[in-house]
Amino acid sequence: MIIKCWGARGSIPVSGRDYLKYGGDTTCIEIRTKDDNIIIIDTGSGIRELGKKVFEEKRDRFSILFTHFHWDHIMGFPFFRPINNEGTSIDFYGCAFDQGSIEEMISKTMVSPHFPVNFNEVKAKFSYVTVCSTSFHIGSVAVTPIMLSHPNKGLGYKFVEDGKVFLFITDNELTYKHPGGLDFEDYREFCSNADLLMHDSEYVEEEYEAKRTWGHSIYNDALRLAMESGVKSFGLYHHNQNRTDDAQDAIVGECQRIIAEKKSALNCFAVYQGMVIAL
Repeated sequence: MIIKCWGARGSIPVSGRDYLKYGGDTTCIEIRTKDDNIIIIDTGSGIRELGKKVFEEKRDRFSILFTHFHWDHIMGFPFFRPINNEGTSIDFYGCAFDQGSIEEMISKTMVSPHFPVNFNEVKAKFSYVTVCSTSFHIGSVAVTPIMLSHPNKGLGYKFVEDGKVFLFITDNELTYKHPGGLDFEDYREFCSNADLLMHDSEYVEEEYEAKRTWGHSIYNDALRLAMESGVKSFGLYHHNQNRTDDAQDAIVGECQRIIAEKKSALNCFAVYQGMVIAL
């Protein structure tokens, strides 16, 4: 599978010269499978650029998985260009928990007076699949969800194709257990020996003191999860909206210092907008 990041920022899109390296768009990940299916994780602002690309490719079938329905993870949906084409078909996967339905959550991005086009007016055809706990397949890829420790709940995902394992676990607070959330040991077991883990690493320790219970992790804890679970590569993800490129570089440098000190073979980096990884 080929994994591309179209947005790695948390909470709100940002722009400016301090954010050029890692990008300013919010959560959107694309997976191209060996049988050429297109799987999209979340519809943050990054999906706008993805939509332009797949429109030019004349693609009309997509599977979109939602981690949860906070604004920064769905705000780009109305700007996903293929939804305005007849013939486009999208299968939505996710769990609305006690918040209604997937359709209700998505349609709220196009509600008057906040958006001029009604959800029911778009030309694409949609289907909805609830996947709160059970594993499922999208073509050649096996997908397994895991509960997040996050306000209003959410899902992380494990993707397996030809023995290669990609884990996407964002908006997950490893040291505070929200309703529905799991223990650190559960996440460690879920991540065991994966090829690639992208995990929420929004805060440094000084920030976390005032933001405990907000649903995000200190990068040190995410790094510990990666090291203890034996993953091969770890990508810091969901960068704070105020985190400049230089500050993010400093976090990566500190992670690499810790990895060297522990004599670990872990490959560590910060995910950036436009990054492509082949497994």
